[in-house]
Amino acid sequence: MPALTLYPAIDLKDGACVRLKRGDMNQAKIFSHDPAGQARAWQDAGFRWLHVVDLNGAFAGRSENAGAVAAILSSVTIPVQLGGGIRDMDGISSWLEAGVRRVILGSAALKNPQLVKESCRAFPTRIVVGIDARDGLVATEGWAETSTVSALDLALSYEDAGVAAIIYTDIGRDGMATGLNLDQTFSIARRLTTPMIASGGVGSLDDLRALHALAPSAAPGHIDGVIVGRALYDGGVDPAAALALLAA
Repeated sequence: MPALTLYPAIDLKDGACVRLKRGDMNQAKIFSHDPAGQARAWQDAGFRWLHVVDLNGAFAGRSENAGAVAAILSSVTIPVQLGGGIRDMDGISSWLEAGVRRVILGSAALKNPQLVKESCRAFPTRIVVGIDARDGLVATEGWAETSTVSALDLALSYEDAGVAAIIYTDIGRDGMATGLNLDQTFSIARRLTTPMIASGGVGSLDDLRALHALAPSAAPGHIDGVIVGRALYDGGVDPAAALALLAA
């Protein structure tokens, strides 16, 4: 079985680390008022990447938690991928220059495909497309808007763009600890050569075990990793056990 990268999520709202349920900003649960300290804790636990999202920025269309992100970058040595409100080349280049390893383009991936393609050419291996789907359809603007474009069609449109990976999140499961939408995740992965990162719904080691067992069936593409948020914070997933499982 392939090794999978486990990405602990740090979602930022008003400078704090929070977790949402199905993207609802009114259901934010604060887990830490010290994002940099939380980032260090995840690094010390053995994680090799961090997944950071500026939730305020996703709604505003511009970076809103820049101070917290900068503090995270100065506190860890492991690579960070960042999404939320990054919608133009200036934003992409400034965050990459600041130390972010990969920038995630979500709303821009649907509304400004030329930006994605140009940024992939300008910054090879450093651009990730985030596809957040509600009932299979792409949602944007912090999940406030749902389009008529399917997640699969959007993913396929970037097959030749040179994106480093595609993150697929099932909004209906995000923060709910009900398990990943494996059917949808793998139906997309099997159509792609671009690596995919699964997201939304991990609540236990059994959920990770199920993903790990199915990962070889994703050919011609592959599952590169999985993002876990609430389950790491509330104890549903033990970091050491999860890392050992996915490294097998």
